[in-house]
Amino acid sequence: MSRLLYIIPVTILFLQMSACGDSSEKNNGTGNSAESELSANKINISKAQFKGENMELGRLSQQNFPVEVEVTGTIDVPPQNKAIVSAFVGGYIKRTPLLVGNKVRKGQPLLTLENPEFVQMQQDYQESFEQLSFLKSEFERQKSLVAEQITSQKNFLKAESEYKRNLARYNGLRQKLKMLNISPENVEKGILASEATIFAPIDGSITKVNVSKGMYVSPADEIMEIVNTDHIHLELSVFEKDIMNVKKDQKIRFKISEASEEYYDAEVYLVGTSIDADSRTVKVHGHLHDDENHNFAVGMFVEAAIITSNQSINALPNESFIVQDNNQYVLSLVSEGNEGYVFENKAVGIGDSYNGYTAITEMGDLKDSDQVIVKGGFNLLGETGESD
Repeated sequence: MSRLLYIIPVTILFLQMSACGDSSEKNNGTGNSAESELSANKINISKAQFKGENMELGRLSQQNFPVEVEVTGTIDVPPQNKAIVSAFVGGYIKRTPLLVGNKVRKGQPLLTLENPEFVQMQQDYQESFEQLSFLKSEFERQKSLVAEQITSQKNFLKAESEYKRNLARYNGLRQKLKMLNISPENVEKGILASEATIFAPIDGSITKVNVSKGMYVSPADEIMEIVNTDHIHLELSVFEKDIMNVKKDQKIRFKISEASEEYYDAEVYLVGTSIDADSRTVKVHGHLHDDENHNFAVGMFVEAAIITSNQSINALPNESFIVQDNNQYVLSLVSEGNEGYVFENKAVGIGDSYNGYTAITEMGDLKDSDQVIVKGGFNLLGETGESD
């Protein structure tokens, strides 16, 4: 009995010691976990590494970021820089030596039409020209006779009517010949032509050719198109909800998304005053900067942003941010000693980038006074940190 009474207290003491040991181990485990979590968030960098990687420290700064209206549109030319070539009188294409892409100068021959009606028109003009001199003389003679009461008023009016009718016919045929680029002076000399040449109305490049040799064209047909790209512009479509913010002389940034990611500069020149009923958009005309040094083609689709205002936002240089697990971090300086630096990675939210800076939309634990690595730290989060 006394032996049993001795064993029970010993057993109880042993169990209490075991419980204390487990508790101590748990406490030690918790402490190691906290220490591990703390060290994982810190990065030690030696002075030599900092210098060798060309790292730099900086602070948040206020930067101006543009407030933009996103629009789309096309490269276009003014109406006076585009010409549709057609014939004033129908005819058959005899010669058409030019192709799409050929450059032409104003007054350069484009093609030749042939039609028997051209010859008939010249004959009519020549006859009218020959009669005009006689009818004019007869009109002046009758005018003198009626003034002296030698002839009747009826004869004078008849002579006047025939002269003026022929004069009108003569002038009309003369203008038609000029429109066909046939010289009336040659016709008056008896030199008739069976062909009519069409000349370029403007300088530019041929962008369309809708005919071939031997084809008949009427005055309603578009034979070819000429475009002068010496002055090209942007033709943008701005939605109704944004148009009140768009003003003349505002800056435009645009790119030809199908050809390049490079941005080009322009400015608002004209803002339309009517809304398209179907798309609910307003046309905005933009002038390009330095357009002569770029090989833009008329009709190119553009994506553009009209800068309507600016706002000041906390920002850091673009190189300040490190991406890890789809999150954005900056490395904030914790301490600096003789051996080097200790940094802490802090998660932040970022916005648009402009002019070498990226806007901070969510500060997280980052403070305005914190120093962060703004250059050379892009690969540091891949390194293993050590406890300080």
